[in-house]
Amino acid sequence: MSDKIDPFVPTERAITEHKEAHADLRAAGRLVQVEAPAGGPAWIVTEAELARQVLTDPRFVKDPAMAPTDWDRRTAGLERPVAEQTSLTTLDGAEHARLRRAHAPMFSARGIGRFYDRMLAAARELLADLAATTPAGDPVDLAADFTSRFPMTVVCEVLGIPGDRVDEAITACRNLFSLDPDTFSAAMAAFGALADAALEAGDGAAAELRDRLPADTSVEDLRYFIFLIIFAGQPTMEASLGFLVADLLHHGMPGTDRKELDAFVQSVLRRHPPAPFTLWRFAESEVELAGVTLPPRAPVLVDLFGINVDTDGRPGPDLVFGVGNHYCIGAQLAMVQMRALTQAFAEDHPGARLAVAYPDLRQADIGGTLGSRLTALPVLLRG
Repeated sequence: MSDKIDPFVPTERAITEHKEAHADLRAAGRLVQVEAPAGGPAWIVTEAELARQVLTDPRFVKDPAMAPTDWDRRTAGLERPVAEQTSLTTLDGAEHARLRRAHAPMFSARGIGRFYDRMLAAARELLADLAATTPAGDPVDLAADFTSRFPMTVVCEVLGIPGDRVDEAITACRNLFSLDPDTFSAAMAAFGALADAALEAGDGAAAELRDRLPADTSVEDLRYFIFLIIFAGQPTMEASLGFLVADLLHHGMPGTDRKELDAFVQSVLRRHPPAPFTLWRFAESEVELAGVTLPPRAPVLVDLFGINVDTDGRPGPDLVFGVGNHYCIGAQLAMVQMRALTQAFAEDHPGARLAVAYPDLRQADIGGTLGSRLTALPVLLRG
């Protein structure tokens, strides 16, 4: 076991610095054994070809029921087992394929593209409000609220959740990380109420999803599916939008042609992958992998950051959103809202600039399998 390598420890560093553990993992081999946050051995894949093999191998499953029996679910960041809760992120095989087909049309490039004008309008309105309420020459910290509010405004718009409930959704997302059981339960209840509001409105992707699911789908399952759409991408989008704005103001505005906007978004995602690792997978039985015999229930991660970003900063193979049957279904939603925000800055705030030098920006992570985000993003929107 590579005891000296702990990729799950909290860190704080400059925006230009990579977490050293990713380079250490790459140097240690294609498949590296480490100590899991919930205890016991885990294996991390550090090489692109092997990663693609694992991510498409049906012997590695997502069901939390296959996790080591002594793992604490909250510590490990696991959902409930499939037998207790159907979920797009924990199912495999034919059941996963059926549920994914129900989601797919709303989250395809065409499905998400329907909302682009509204995403752009939301970005413009939020930035205009900040510019109007911040004295000329004073910086505004976009990491304090904007990088949370914009993506939540977008996902509420897509799902059909009334706009006056964005604050409720933001609070629920934050409270989901609480270790207090009452706070956690209140957050889940809030997500249920938000799902009900979207279904009652009937004019967004939540209602479309309901209509595409089998008629015998329970209300509880439908609420859970909508909860996942609200929450699953929020932490990573908050982080990604911070890096997007920082890089935009540091490297310079792209043109407003769609190809230029998309190219810029892709470059940001490659420099700052939204998630450092995949979600956990578990060996369904004994598996031979890269010369190592993995026992049943062996927990496995793919080091997305280490694979996508070489130690010298050059982009590596593109596995930002994964590969295979569990390719991130929210990828288009993420990229399209990043494009909208880039366009809003380029067209409405071409003179915006960072209030500090780019290398002075700091990023931090709370440890575990979660990624890094900027600790502050002071921006001069005008004057």
